[in-house]
Amino acid sequence: MGAWVAVAVGGAMGSVARFWLASAMAALTGPRFPWGTLLINIVGSFVIGLVAGLTMTPARVGMHPDIRVFLMTGICGGFTTFSAFSLQTLELMQAGQLVPAFGYAMGSVMLCVIATYGGVLLGRL
Repeated sequence: MGAWVAVAVGGAMGSVARFWLASAMAALTGPRFPWGTLLINIVGSFVIGLVAGLTMTPARVGMHPDIRVFLMTGICGGFTTFSAFSLQTLELMQAGQLVPAFGYAMGSVMLCVIATYGGVLLGRL
């Protein structure tokens, strides 16, 4: 039952953090391009990579499984926004903004994979 609670609490915290950061980015940059979602996905990818890198083997950082699931599934799962990314990409395409849609999709995938790798590397130090 501890893992269920850890995921629920982490998911709530991640969702609130996502709402706050997306709102702050929209206020800073305007609504024309989903900069907030892109930043959220990059940061979330880095964090999940960092936790994975730190805890991939028990010899690295000993972490209780409930804390690991709280961070990776709960917080990162609630924080990152792949469904929002998909909808925003479609909305850009439907608005005839094919180049920004392509850039957003490619940038999201590549930058998030790079961020995850960076997190894993940092976690292994």
